[in-house]
Amino acid sequence: MALIEVILLIVLAVLILMFFYYVPFLLWISAKVSGVNISLVQLFLMRIRKVPPRTIVQCLIEAHKAGLGDEVTRDGLEAHYLAGGHIERVTHALVSASKANIDLDFKMATAIDLAGRDVFQAVQMSVNPKVIDTPPVAAVAKDGIQLIAKARVTVRANIKQLVGGAGEETILARVGEGIVSSIGSSASHKQVLENPDSISKLVLKKGLDAGTAFEILSIDIADIDIGKNIGAQLQMDQAEADKNIAQAKAEERRAMAIAQEQEMKAKSQEMRAKVIEAEAEVPKAMAEAFREGNLGIMDYYRMKNIEADTSMRDAIAKPGQSGTTPPKPGK
Repeated sequence: MALIEVILLIVLAVLILMFFYYVPFLLWISAKVSGVNISLVQLFLMRIRKVPPRTIVQCLIEAHKAGLGDEVTRDGLEAHYLAGGHIERVTHALVSASKANIDLDFKMATAIDLAGRDVFQAVQMSVNPKVIDTPPVAAVAKDGIQLIAKARVTVRANIKQLVGGAGEETILARVGEGIVSSIGSSASHKQVLENPDSISKLVLKKGLDAGTAFEILSIDIADIDIGKNIGAQLQMDQAEADKNIAQAKAEERRAMAIAQEQEMKAKSQEMRAKVIEAEAEVPKAMAEAFREGNLGIMDYYRMKNIEADTSMRDAIAKPGQSGTTPPKPGK
């Protein structure tokens, strides 16, 4: 008998827990005390739809106390939760925007939240602007001197552009491009060092925050360092390239001269071979002339004397090549 009573008590306790789970009576009392009009049936149906009643009620109480009871409704919060949104962030953002006189309604807040942005953080950034430090940006002035600049960009969230607007990366890229353009248009790097605010003024005039989720309030140049002399380096590289081109052309001309010289030597050797071949035919021609009687013995000796006389004259004219020294006068 005692065992049956224990089992009945356990079953009763489970039923009571299930009742208070599906019918959160205490949560309903809390909502009523706070001025939120919601029924136990609605809380029960939230459990069936797998929507956390406590979170919905807390958001309704927060919105009601902030004077947004007409704008933030139970159906709207449930629909946004079932769509995968963060109802607590949306509620906090709406309350903060209302206190800061920022134009933000429930529809816009839920759209921003579903777009993947933290709407509460965006509202806070609208009230308290954020400072973004840009990475070092290198640019070259017209005199060839490289400057490395760092800037601080103060931005404020643009609530109306949060859906579909570009992020911080776009802001940094545009600011870097503006710094490069500003320094590149300067006649001398000294002008930039003397007036660094000219960079920020020129960059702000370009409207770099167009199409982004932020509004640029100011651009301040934090630091400017002098880098390399890019102009001199480019001139050195150009001179080195010109020297290499000139050396290549000179080598080409030398190769052509060597080829021409070798060609002339080949032609000279060919001509010499032809001369030797012709000289070899002379004795044959003389023998033929002797046999036919066209050349006499006296003509032959006369020709030999002429050749000897010619050889002697050549030896006198070129003593170093003949190997003999002409006789000294008086001997």
